[in-house]
Amino acid sequence: MSKDPRAKLPDAPLADNERLKKESNFLRGTIEEDLKDPLTGGFKGDNFQIIRFHGMYEQDDRDIRAERQEQKLEPLKNVMLRCRLPGGIIQPKQWLGIDEFASEHTLYGSIRLTNRQTFQFHGVLKDDIKPMHQWLHHLGLDSLATAGDVNRNVMCTSNPIESKVHQEAYEWAKKISEHLLPQTHAYAEIWLDGKKQFTTEPDKEPILGSSYLPRKFKTTVSIPPLNDVDIHANDLNFVAVEENGHLVGFNVLVGGGLSMEHGNKATYPNTAKEFGYIPLDKTLACAEAVVSTQRDWGDRTNRKAAKTRYTLQRVGVDVFKDEVEQRMQFKFEPIRPYEFTERGDRIGWVQCEKGLWHLTLFIENGRILDYPNRPLKTGLREIAKIHQGDFRLTANQNIIIANIPEDQKETIEKISREHALINDEFTPQRKASMACVSFPTCPLAMAESERFLPGFIDEIDKIMAKHKMQEESIVLRVTGCPNGCGRAMLSEIGLVGKSIGRYNLHLGGNKAGTRIPRMYRENLPYTEILEILDDLIGQWAKQRLDNEDFGDFVIRTGIIKPVVNAAIDFHDESKIA
Repeated sequence: MSKDPRAKLPDAPLADNERLKKESNFLRGTIEEDLKDPLTGGFKGDNFQIIRFHGMYEQDDRDIRAERQEQKLEPLKNVMLRCRLPGGIIQPKQWLGIDEFASEHTLYGSIRLTNRQTFQFHGVLKDDIKPMHQWLHHLGLDSLATAGDVNRNVMCTSNPIESKVHQEAYEWAKKISEHLLPQTHAYAEIWLDGKKQFTTEPDKEPILGSSYLPRKFKTTVSIPPLNDVDIHANDLNFVAVEENGHLVGFNVLVGGGLSMEHGNKATYPNTAKEFGYIPLDKTLACAEAVVSTQRDWGDRTNRKAAKTRYTLQRVGVDVFKDEVEQRMQFKFEPIRPYEFTERGDRIGWVQCEKGLWHLTLFIENGRILDYPNRPLKTGLREIAKIHQGDFRLTANQNIIIANIPEDQKETIEKISREHALINDEFTPQRKASMACVSFPTCPLAMAESERFLPGFIDEIDKIMAKHKMQEESIVLRVTGCPNGCGRAMLSEIGLVGKSIGRYNLHLGGNKAGTRIPRMYRENLPYTEILEILDDLIGQWAKQRLDNEDFGDFVIRTGIIKPVVNAAIDFHDESKIA
């Protein structure tokens, strides 16, 4: 092993999360005692954090928080659960099960598709938490390690065309997810009445360690040229390399991530760094080596500096890479040629090499619910009752009805149109836009996001039409805070919530998702943002080169300077034209 770079860390006490993880008895805490406490709808002390390792966040309805305080009532505490669903594939029977639970046992009745290819239940009250986990288990699902300082849900390109390569890549996504799971019995003991679902070995964590990782860790498997999983938002990325229609290995990229903190220039988003190529048989060893190196070398004194990208910045890419090679006992080969050219989902019908059909449905903000004149939830339920293939949740909050035989195509088209799951009036711009959840459930929200986006896109659509650009699209994303859940830091236009009704405006990402945008203006009301975008989109319409995308245009014309090395120049205000 090379010299331990932790010597470079500041001489400071460990973050309190390190204490609670170590004292949690392998993620048990006193969760079972809290479940029996009728005096609060929430979790006390360390359990508030520990339940995250079990895939849940405690939340409350912020829209009614003040009203309940006036009534001297506790906030309406509940949990959001995020399912573990490697590659986003779910069977129709499982879908019917999660639909039933959402309808009968959540405050909002909705299923929320996330941009990490899974679904979330929002508004689950304490009495329904344990039944919820048992319900998922009965469906063959779980929520282990979808939050907390662990490797989270492993994403995989939802490519409906190259079915053979996609299937191979998806199988590796599942293997990576299972290999890096926590080995503690706590999940089974607490939620499944002691069933040893994952392991029968004594409690030990050979990969994650007894204190788990310094911070959350995200992994993807992608198939170029489609970068739908946004590899540069993730700590560890396996980019598929194929030969003669088969997967032969992966290019490995490490250290991407998008979260930051307002006003803290020591925090910044960054793109992942190329380590090299590995053959398939080294995939799990590589994953384990990267995770364990970050486990041992990551900063456990300052959680704001604890992600993998900061470890790479502190110790150096070459030092980190050398350690990974030693741990997996294999030297990376040179990167094999690859290129990403697009990110968005291919909305509508496509046919794969096997002759089966795939229908990608655009779900605005990923929120599946029955709205007036748009009974989306009922429509998907009706499809699930007859569908013979599978569902694929995409990294853009949409859903693919996959592997449809020819004789079912017309029926599924009819159901989709009757329930407004297919809407020909959705513009290219609306389909290219995305938002995080934010208010009313996210405790970190500073500004509206999901509820703000549809109306904002109405105005952007008017601007695009005004400048005769209505057939074009710009990757536009909104997040309610700077934590990065909506991946605004990989968009051509990114709005990052600063306070109620105000956002920082970022420009200059690209369509392929390989460039970080830079802040153009700070703390603006959305009306000023629309005025700025009206002007810039007008310039783009008049001055663009052939098929030049908006993000490339604002860089080429000097409206804003590109982020070249985020650690050095992301916060450099001199780069703003």
